[in-house]
Amino acid sequence: MKLYSCTGCGQLVFFENTQCNHCGALLGFVPEQLTLTAFEPVDGTLWRPLGQQDFTVPLYRQCSNYQYQAVCNWMLPADDPHDFCIACRLNRTIPDLGQPQNRGFWLSLETEKRRLIYSLLQLGLPLISRSIDPTGLEFDFLEDTEPTFSESGRVLTGHSEGLITLNIAEADPVRREKMRSRMAEPYRTLLGHFRHESGHYYWDRLIRNSQWLFAFRELFGDERQDYAAALQRHYSEGASGDWQQQHVSAYASAHPWEDWAETWAHYLHILDTLETAGQFGLSVQPSLSGAAGVQLAQGFNPALGADFDWLIQTWLPLTTALNSLNRSMGHDHAYPFVLAPAVINKLRLVHQVIMAQGLL
Repeated sequence: MKLYSCTGCGQLVFFENTQCNHCGALLGFVPEQLTLTAFEPVDGTLWRPLGQQDFTVPLYRQCSNYQYQAVCNWMLPADDPHDFCIACRLNRTIPDLGQPQNRGFWLSLETEKRRLIYSLLQLGLPLISRSIDPTGLEFDFLEDTEPTFSESGRVLTGHSEGLITLNIAEADPVRREKMRSRMAEPYRTLLGHFRHESGHYYWDRLIRNSQWLFAFRELFGDERQDYAAALQRHYSEGASGDWQQQHVSAYASAHPWEDWAETWAHYLHILDTLETAGQFGLSVQPSLSGAAGVQLAQGFNPALGADFDWLIQTWLPLTTALNSLNRSMGHDHAYPFVLAPAVINKLRLVHQVIMAQGLL
């Protein structure tokens, strides 16, 4: 994730900010430019980038979800016919805001969803609402009607034909942690759910019926095996003892579709974290013998055509640093994963598929 500075006063600001804490300017994210900009009012509904008095400069409107504090800070061009920004237009169902706790859950969901959408836009991946195009993407944020939360509960987090459903209980850190412990998962986050389910969506868009299907089956296996039976077997028997040799997570071993989704999510984790590290000017030492130190220069964007081997060579030592920093603070490892050679090859295919979109 990029770091930003207020275009009004130069103060450091962050992706989620709606107002500059130094000068008080309204901040809005412009998705067409992937920039966070300070704005000044033109009238009751229109906003101009701060300090731009040129009348040819385009004007903007706030997403209608600006009315809910901190839920959205994205902008639309003044002449856009929609009420909602490109991220909020993807929502089909939001939590019942008549329930007080749901406002906080929705804020958490939208915060992580926008990080996903940022990455998808940055990568130039096809992104359109399912309400406009039947091959598009859409989100349902639903809650159980009973006070239970389990993988076999009434609302299942998952993907079906472009519709991603998330159980809003995942936005409750206490309940999510209980589920993480129950499922023996080393890593369970809202952002991870969004990235994983988007992997299922883009498998349909980019792999199914494409030239990549053979390469996918070579690395991930044959997705035509019975999916329901595979999941039932995974939940009843668990993963094999040597799953780490072939998969990025135990769940990835359940079925080739889940393997792809877990690997896709992991690739997005890598890109986002590397970009953030670069924005802070972090230096790392690649793990290759005799390799020179790598400086992640501020402004570095690993999504823009970086060599895959370079990404991995930079990523692995950075994870060692992340884990060491976490342990120094008395926490568990921030990165509880081992990337075996087979997993790296799967990540490479994800990289190749995305780069082949020809939009970078």
